[in-house]
Amino acid sequence: MADYVMNTEGKYGVQIVQEHDKRFTGPSPFNEIYKQWGRRLLYIDEHVVPGAFQMNTTWYVNAPDFDPLPYHEEHIHDFDEMIGFLGSDPTDKYDLGGVIEIGINGEKHRLTKSSIIFIPGGMKHLPLTILELRRPILHFSVSMSGEYSLRLTDDAASHPAGEKNE
Repeated sequence: MADYVMNTEGKYGVQIVQEHDKRFTGPSPFNEIYKQWGRRLLYIDEHVVPGAFQMNTTWYVNAPDFDPLPYHEEHIHDFDEMIGFLGSDPTDKYDLGGVIEIGINGEKHRLTKSSIIFIPGGMKHLPLTILELRRPILHFSVSMSGEYSLRLTDDAASHPAGEKNE
């Protein structure tokens, strides 16, 4: 008898997420638009694994003609968040393979290198735009909360989701 169990088997296999939970890809305007640039990989929160905090992983595969990405307007959370963008070139791990623009407390930052961003609870962040994409970018976000929630800032609430900013 082996001294291990495979994948999600055994007493603690329920702690392992290896497939995307379909509850988070059901029909919605956001999910239909999201498919234009992202391929959700894995998602976990307290609803998927009781007691877990929230984490999302997605491959960015297209640079859509949205500025900013729809549903990625400036907002705040009551919890801390980590946001990451990782390039997919194994010969140059720091080359992002594209250009991501992200707002952090009102400043716009253009990222061309693999990056992890710490957003303290209460700090405004986003909008988010994929300006250029030469290779897939692995995006993740980790929220120190069992469930993802946000509040739009006054500026974001005054613009419809996905409106082109000139």
